[in-house]
Amino acid sequence: MSEKTHQVRVRFAPSPTGFLHVGGARTAIYNYFFAKATGGTFYLRIEDTDRKRYNEAALKDLLRDLKWLGLNWDEGPGCEGACGPYFQSERLEIYHREIQKLLDSGMAYYCFCSEERLNEIRAAQKKAGAPETGYDRHCRNIPREEAEARIAAGEKAVIRFKIPESGSTEFEDLIRGRIEYKNEVLDDLVLIKRDGFPTYHFASVVDDHLMGTTHVLRGDEWISSTPKHVLLYKAFGWEPPVWCHLPVILDSKNGGKLSKRNGAVSVGEFRELGYLPETMVNYLALLGWNPGDDREVMTLDEMIQAFKLENIHPTAVKFDEKKLQWMNMQHIHTTPNEVLLKEMVAGLEAKGISVAGESAERLNAIVEMLKPRAHFLKDLADMAVYFFKAPTEYDEKGRRKHWAAGSREIARSVREMLMSVEPFTTPEIEKGFVKLTEKRGCKLGELVGAVRLAVSGVTAGPGLWELFEVVGKDETIRRIANAEPLMQE
Repeated sequence: MSEKTHQVRVRFAPSPTGFLHVGGARTAIYNYFFAKATGGTFYLRIEDTDRKRYNEAALKDLLRDLKWLGLNWDEGPGCEGACGPYFQSERLEIYHREIQKLLDSGMAYYCFCSEERLNEIRAAQKKAGAPETGYDRHCRNIPREEAEARIAAGEKAVIRFKIPESGSTEFEDLIRGRIEYKNEVLDDLVLIKRDGFPTYHFASVVDDHLMGTTHVLRGDEWISSTPKHVLLYKAFGWEPPVWCHLPVILDSKNGGKLSKRNGAVSVGEFRELGYLPETMVNYLALLGWNPGDDREVMTLDEMIQAFKLENIHPTAVKFDEKKLQWMNMQHIHTTPNEVLLKEMVAGLEAKGISVAGESAERLNAIVEMLKPRAHFLKDLADMAVYFFKAPTEYDEKGRRKHWAAGSREIARSVREMLMSVEPFTTPEIEKGFVKLTEKRGCKLGELVGAVRLAVSGVTAGPGLWELFEVVGKDETIRRIANAEPLMQE
């Protein structure tokens, strides 16, 4: 199927049973990119037919996280305003209509086997070293009339699909090539459960066809299910979509599949840690795809313009949180100050520090100084505290290093020098320090360490002259004086 001659329609179809895993987020990102790069449609379908595992809170988190990432879907119920997703639980009539076609054609049958019997079969297969999920097709040849009579009498049953008992099923994966499965290793999968709800396999195939899905981009854990889906398409006489199974994301620590046991794995967790949505989209996009050159830090538009399915590679990729942190710093550096300012103010208010009455010019100057040093959004508020509140504690290691013998006299001389600086601006403050080093015959470092700690409580931060200017002359001098009794003579 040519991307140029067919309008692309792709979907993200999660089950609302838990948090949005970064692997699922990457799947959504690739579908979104592909739709935007080809002028196609990206839609959201909630696969909520497993009512035992359905979680309303998980659904709310899922929708929130997708919107936070900027992955807005193009269509759905209520699109006169904000589009809602499609829900499979609202399409039961469609699935019942379509399953009847398979029953009528003899491609599906009622199975009355109890859970106890199926467990016994699995146990026997395990003991014999056979595939544990196999079904022995015990009900496959029950006459249709007999099965329907048992159903009419109130007996419960699932509906299974008749997998061919011989031969093989093959399909072409866009990035992996031809894949083939022997039919004898495929069991007669359940299509409709006892509660009347469809299984994932049946509902997804029906929906993908009826909704016009042209390409199915999903995780490689679904490769073994694809031959069953191919056979379902064949049974209905439908043309299957283009298949593209994405590489698994591995944990960089142990090489296994990315797991919550080894740290954050959900989009929500990374948002709470202080990552930008632009960072998450950028980093996750590069886990298995490249733009065709050596670019790494990219905008959303740049990635969409460069996106091609052929540039996705099939090999597993490692999730490197250190690389993610580095990328977050790069995006913070280029984020508009007004966006960062909102984050900083919110963080300060959460600490009980109000910025009411502060000038926009001063707040912007603080953000401009701090953004090159911020790894996470939350760092902005953490680093900004001393601009609004004098320190009451001082870094212990810094005290031992910078407040040793002679530090009190150094602080006193800097304080006296600052009193004469006018106007109290960065260039004039710097000139004052240079003159003081010449007068004392010392290096700048001997002066800077002691007074930085006195004014901020920490040993590192933005340029000292800029810091003093923003803190203000009177407050800078007062803080140095307050700290002098703690220094050594």
